[in-house]
Amino acid sequence: MALQCGIIGITNVGKTTIFNCISNTKGETSSYAFSAVKSNIGVVQVPDPRLAELAKYQETEKIVPTTVEIVDIPGLARGSNRGEGVGNKFLADIRNTDALIHVLRCFDDELLPHVDGSVDPVRDIETLDLELQVKDLESVMKKIERLNRAAKVGDKDAIKGLEVLNRYREHIEGFNNARTLEVTEGEKKYVEDLFLLTMKPVMFVCNVDAPAAVEGNGYVDKVRSFLKDSDSELLVIAGAIESEIAELESAEDRLAFLRDAGLDEPGVDKLVRAAYKLLDLQTFFTVGPKEIRAWTIKIGMTAPQAAGVIHSDLERGFIRAEVMKYNDFVTLKSEHACKEAGKFFVEGRNYVVEDGDILHIRFNV
Repeated sequence: MALQCGIIGITNVGKTTIFNCISNTKGETSSYAFSAVKSNIGVVQVPDPRLAELAKYQETEKIVPTTVEIVDIPGLARGSNRGEGVGNKFLADIRNTDALIHVLRCFDDELLPHVDGSVDPVRDIETLDLELQVKDLESVMKKIERLNRAAKVGDKDAIKGLEVLNRYREHIEGFNNARTLEVTEGEKKYVEDLFLLTMKPVMFVCNVDAPAAVEGNGYVDKVRSFLKDSDSELLVIAGAIESEIAELESAEDRLAFLRDAGLDEPGVDKLVRAAYKLLDLQTFFTVGPKEIRAWTIKIGMTAPQAAGVIHSDLERGFIRAEVMKYNDFVTLKSEHACKEAGKFFVEGRNYVVEDGDILHIRFNV
C-alpha cells in the first residue's frame, strides 16, 4: 500500500525530532529556520499488540508488523506559495501525500526563537492553512478557465463542473479548507484530479515540553478551543521526551522512563496508529509456523483485493478465503477450536475484509 502521511508545520516546531522517533530514516535537526533542503521519507512500523497475542497460540519463527510511510516535509512560512522560505517545492511534496499530520509548537524556548517572534499555535494553523488555500485556489481557477471553454460550446458536464468548481472557489476565498465544503460523491469527481492540499484529512500534534507531557498546557487549550467544531484528532506529544525514549535500547528502561514521565506508552506509538487510521487503513493477519504477519489494506477491500496485497498471484487465482476473527482465535486458542465452535468461515469473492481478520487464501494459477 503506497500511501503516505506527511508531517507538516511552521519551521522549528519539532517535526523532524518527532519523525526521527518513529522512522527508520533519520532527518537532520537544526535550530536554524529553513535549513532543510529536502523532505525525509521513512517506513514506520505500526504498533499492534494483537501480534503478540496471536503468537501465544501459534508457535512461529517470526512476527512481522505492518508499516506506513511517513514523510517529514521541511517547515513552511508565510509566503511559501510565492517561493518564500523553502518555497513551492515542499508544497508539491505535500500534494503527493494522502493525509497530513500538522505539528504545532506548544512550548517556550528562548534558545529556539519562533520564526514569527512568538509562540502561538492557533496563528500557526491559520498561517499554514492560508498558504495551502492560496495554492488550492490557483488550481481551482486554472480548471475553471479550462472548463469555461467547453461550457461555451454547450458541454453539459463542463457546465456542471463549473457550478461545482465555483462553489469551491467561493468556499476557499472565504478562508475555508476544501475538505469542509459539503458536496456529493458525484460532485467530488470535478476536483479529484486537482489533488487539493486542503482536501486532505489532517490531524494535529501539539509538541509540548516535558512538564506538559501528560496534562498539556495553555497553548494546547487554545488549540483545543480552536478545533472544537472540527472532527480533526488532536494528540499531545513531548518531542524531547520521545527523543530520549527512542534512544533507549532496553524495553525495561523505556518502560521505567515512561512511568517516571507519567505516561503509559510512547506518544509516538499513538501518533503512528492515528496516522494509520487517518489514511483509512486497517489490518488483517496471516498466521502460521513460518510467520505471523500484519497486512495493510484500505477499509472496504474485498478478499481478492486483500489477497493481492500478499501477492498478485493470489488475487489472480483467488478461489476462496478461509476466515477467523481475531477475538474468536485468541478466545478459543486454536484454529481447530474455531472450527469446532463454528467460528471458521469460508468466504467468496464478494467478502469485505474486516479489521483483525485472520485469512488463509486458497488460490490456483
